[in-house]
Amino acid sequence: MREVYQEQLGKLADELASMSAMVGTAMERATKALLEADLSLAEQVIEEDSQVDEARARAEEHAFGLLALQAPVAGDLRTVISTIHAAEDLERMGDLALHVAKTARRRHPNEVLPEDVQEYFAEMGRIAVKLAGRVRSVIQTQDVDSARGLEGDDDEMDDLHRHLFTVTMSPEWTHGVAAAVDVTLLGRFYERFADHAVAVARRVVFVVTGKMPSA
Repeated sequence: MREVYQEQLGKLADELASMSAMVGTAMERATKALLEADLSLAEQVIEEDSQVDEARARAEEHAFGLLALQAPVAGDLRTVISTIHAAEDLERMGDLALHVAKTARRRHPNEVLPEDVQEYFAEMGRIAVKLAGRVRSVIQTQDVDSARGLEGDDDEMDDLHRHLFTVTMSPEWTHGVAAAVDVTLLGRFYERFADHAVAVARRVVFVVTGKMPSA
């Protein structure tokens, strides 16, 4: 029975790792759609978002099933509860990629981003995809040091996010209010994506150590 139970816990981790891959791919495609005004790619991200929602529902159903039928304690209970919270964070990461894709679709055939901020979003997209990949890895390996290392990538994202404010508020900004609003909202989407990735990594630390890292 114990072996079967551990196998079920392993399946929970596999489901979260799969979600991490899905949201990373979604943000990669959404960023490409944003930078290249690619409508078909934006539509693909929007259409496939339901798959992330379904994956969260499956993970939560399995987690609640373990709570109801197996009555886990100690470390096993931490794993099950953390799965529920992590699935929520990962779904929100998918939603943020969805918001980026919808912005690209809404402005099509025009480009959303002025040329002088495109490089910042290309870098934010790169960091976001990297974070999703690292989240997948730490879920699979439960490597505490690697999980804590996500904080550095999140700091890079925060720095870029803050810099966008200086760009849009500069007297040299000539692209109007609508473009400034788009840039501000999009920057927030990427920043929140990174925050949720770090939240999942902190859950992994909690599962392994029994202590939740401070935010």
